[in-house]
Amino acid sequence: MAPRDTNAYLERTRHEPDGAPPPLRFRAIFISDTHLGTAGCQAHALLEFLRRTESEFLYLVGDIVDGWQLRRRWYWPQAHNDVVQKVLRKARKGTRVVYVPGNHDEAARHFLGVALGGIEICDDAIHCTAGGRRLLVTHGDLFDGVIQCARWLAVVGDALYTFTLRLNQHLNAFRARLGLRYWSLSQFLKHRVKNAVSYIVAFETALANEARRRDLDGVVCGHIHKAEIRDVDGILYCNDGDWVESLTALVETLDGELRIVHWHEVHAMETTATCAS
Repeated sequence: MAPRDTNAYLERTRHEPDGAPPPLRFRAIFISDTHLGTAGCQAHALLEFLRRTESEFLYLVGDIVDGWQLRRRWYWPQAHNDVVQKVLRKARKGTRVVYVPGNHDEAARHFLGVALGGIEICDDAIHCTAGGRRLLVTHGDLFDGVIQCARWLAVVGDALYTFTLRLNQHLNAFRARLGLRYWSLSQFLKHRVKNAVSYIVAFETALANEARRRDLDGVVCGHIHKAEIRDVDGILYCNDGDWVESLTALVETLDGELRIVHWHEVHAMETTATCAS
């Protein structure tokens, strides 16, 4: 995907409404695993993140809408609709929005090559950074052996993950009454359970190998809800995390640096900038 004129884009977005703090500007933003349509989606935080940031490119890296859960039970509060409207508004105002579907929103793969509301739907994409690195952008489910070879197990795993999230909500409500910080049970299990760690390593290696096969410099993905940037045998591996627990995104700064940002970090950066002005 060829980059556009970044300077021209920034010129178009320079002026802000009176009294509003200027948004944080990035060259590209990658978000995935928002799981709109579920109670676990942190839609209010996601909406504020979208409001407080601007970028030339916005990549929606799969599992944006959770079709699996919506088929079981319809759940679509106003905040989830507001997120969709905000993304559409960004597309109308000149942000190049690219949607790469995942396994939970796989129905969108029926519309590959179509632009809906200015949003391009692609099976995968190639992002060129300001520094010239070429990155494969893919959700990652196509490199997940469980999804591809044992779909029933993936459905069971999804149900167990939903149960873990509900248990985590009760646990953190109790922790909040004690004045303790939020703690993620599922992230704890991912780091401590040997099989989970082995699964993540295998997933990262498979994606790095695909980027190498295509003669690319790296890969950006989601799927496993574990934000990370690291080198995998000479290939840059980037996972942008999720908006259920970690509330993270991958961003490319205007000078081409790739970083993982947390919603609370973005909020703090904006507050600091407002105070400085």
